[in-house]
Amino acid sequence: MEAKQIMLVCAAGMSTSLMVNKMQKAAEDRGLAARIFAVPVPEAAEYLANEQVDVLLLGPQVRYLLDDFKEKTAEKGIPVEVIPMTDYGMMKGDKVLDLAESLIG
Repeated sequence: MEAKQIMLVCAAGMSTSLMVNKMQKAAEDRGLAARIFAVPVPEAAEYLANEQVDVLLLGPQVRYLLDDFKEKTAEKGIPVEVIPMTDYGMMKGDKVLDLAESLIG
């Protein structure tokens, strides 16, 4: 089974890198093959152009970019959603992974 590519987009990357670690742990616990990575907003377009991405999750701090990213990903059919503030703030990697999986289908 090919690993799911889960991209998180954030402002700077500090807290989001913690979320990536929590999500990776949750994926390992579930036996889910996933590559979870975070990129800052300025690098996101390049990643989308050059990488296979199955789902894109925005950190709550960049939720204002949701419509922009939905436009950028529509052609490729990549689902985009904002990570809920409570799950992000409490670093609930399992809940954020649930969200990613539900969007991938």
